[in-house]
Amino acid sequence: MSFKFEKLKVWQKALDLADEINQLTKTFPREEIYILNSQIKRAADSISLNIAEGSTGQSNAEFIRFLRYALRSNIEVVGCLHLAKRRKYILEDRFVELYSSCEEVLVMINGLIKSLK
Repeated sequence: MSFKFEKLKVWQKALDLADEINQLTKTFPREEIYILNSQIKRAADSISLNIAEGSTGQSNAEFIRFLRYALRSNIEVVGCLHLAKRRKYILEDRFVELYSSCEEVLVMINGLIKSLK
C-alpha cells in the first residue's frame, strides 16, 4: 500500500533537495547549529512534508493551500542559501547547484498547482 504523495515526482524531488541540504549543513560552522543550520534544514524538510500533508484526499483547494506553504519553504531555503554564501559557508558552484534544485522544485510545485485549478 502506498500514499498518494509518494507517487508525486515533486515530492520525490523535494526529498532529494532536503537530503542535499542536510549534507550541506554538516559543513557549516558549529556556531550555526541552532541558527542557520537549523533554519535551512527545517525549511527544506517542510517542502516535502507540506506536499505530503496536503495530498491527504482533501479538496484541491486545500491541497493548493499546502502546496503554497511548500513554495514558501522552498523560497526560505533559497534565502538561507544566500546567507550561507555571504558568510562563506558554501562555494559558488555548490550554491548554483542547490539554487537550481530549488528552482526546479518551484516550477514543479507551480505546475501541480495549475493542474489542480
